[in-house]
Amino acid sequence: MSLRLNLTQRLALVFAGLLLLCSGASAWLQVRSSRMHEQEVVQGLSRDLAAHIAAQAPLMDERGPMPGAVRRLFGQLMAVNPSVEVYLLDNDGRVVEHAAPQGHLVRERVDLDPVRRFLAHAPLPITGDDPRSPARKVFSAAPLRVGDRDAGFVYVVLLGEAHDRLAGLDATGNALRAALWSIAIVALLCLAAGLIAFGLITRPLRRLAEAVRRHDIDDATATALLVDERSPDAATRDEIAVLRAAFSQMATRIGEQWRRLSRQDEQRREMVTTISHDLRTPLSSLHGYLETLLLKDGQLDAAQRRRYLEIAIEQSTAVGGLARSLFELARLEQGFVEPQMESFQLTDLVQDVFQKFELAAAQRQVTLSARFDDPVPPVEADLGLIERVLTNLLDNALRHTPPGGQVQVALERTSSEPPASVRVTLADTGPGIDPARRADLFQRPFNVDGARRGGGLGLRIVHRILALHGAEIRLLPAQGAVFEFALRQAPAAGRAASSTSTSTPAPAPAPDAPTS
Repeated sequence: MSLRLNLTQRLALVFAGLLLLCSGASAWLQVRSSRMHEQEVVQGLSRDLAAHIAAQAPLMDERGPMPGAVRRLFGQLMAVNPSVEVYLLDNDGRVVEHAAPQGHLVRERVDLDPVRRFLAHAPLPITGDDPRSPARKVFSAAPLRVGDRDAGFVYVVLLGEAHDRLAGLDATGNALRAALWSIAIVALLCLAAGLIAFGLITRPLRRLAEAVRRHDIDDATATALLVDERSPDAATRDEIAVLRAAFSQMATRIGEQWRRLSRQDEQRREMVTTISHDLRTPLSSLHGYLETLLLKDGQLDAAQRRRYLEIAIEQSTAVGGLARSLFELARLEQGFVEPQMESFQLTDLVQDVFQKFELAAAQRQVTLSARFDDPVPPVEADLGLIERVLTNLLDNALRHTPPGGQVQVALERTSSEPPASVRVTLADTGPGIDPARRADLFQRPFNVDGARRGGGLGLRIVHRILALHGAEIRLLPAQGAVFEFALRQAPAAGRAASSTSTSTPAPAPAPDAPTS
């Protein structure tokens, strides 16, 4: 079963392995360089030993090697310096005389290429064949002449069998042991420093991993754990800080999208609740009257039949208005409606809307009045959408104002706070809004459980349209219902053209549930 190691442990394990490998390579190089240095020193000091032997002692005559003299001389030299071994070679490198004990010679011929490089003064150390060992060793060599001809070579192995036996007992020596101990101590110190460094380097990454593990998509404040406390300049040079910032951005965006989807899902469920609640009453009434007409067709006179049909048509019209309002609200909330800004006169628009409600106001015995500042500057907004706002508000006011009451629309310019705007106030003399429903007046009329919580669809549509214009509608504390909002004044360049602007008909107002 494989070990489950974290990133710091894996880095430490890899670093320890690399450090062990480097320490081993360093120790091997230390031993090798020490031996090569020893060989170079020994070969340099004994470079002329073979030449001295060849010049001072008669080792060969015309008849060949002088066995007695050769062995005696070789024995004397090896007694003085036991690490040297002396051999007499012919011109082909064959060993013709030596002082080795019986059975110690492992090769009868010596490669002469190293000998020629030695005689040519090539850089030291130069290793050659050892007749008593398979290994190659440093040597000293000199040509041997008899009369006017080359008779062979004097070949001296400088580190022979005796040296190998002594080196085998204590292979490294005190100096080499000290060097190896120093390498081991340095490796341990480097390992400790590396582990500490890896811990410090990976600490921000561990903190980031912990923050990611604890991140909750439903918690809007969870991304605070991911904020880098260091300076922006340092963060641009630190990859972990860049990763932290990138993940923080991604987590924030995912959280916002998740909350937006949650709100949209809640709005969808509220929409279904609203549709089912608002359509239930008119559809039930429509179904009841149509069923009555079907079952009692023979028992009803013409007047009753006509009255039932008029009620059915009225309920059908209400259902159509609700369907249009729901569709319009869905388009507004899903962002499918973009205001087409233009400059126009609000006074003209108010008069046009009054003309549409003159007959309804007369039937309800409600007086429509307007109060305008002189002059009222043009505004910059979507003409059709603002007409929809005024239509919904005026229709709502007429339906909740008792006979003999009054509905007034006031326009006044405000320039005390930038940007300059035109304030629109619509007041009625009805009973006003229930205080328990004021807080949620512009929300959807029903929550997910079907409980009443705010105004009607018309007020919700008004709120969404004004939000698209960067405006806010308010319910003022007063006798009756008083709504107020402000629209931005048009730029000076567009005011000249606004005097000729005309309003376009708005769609039929949507019936609201009672708000007063």
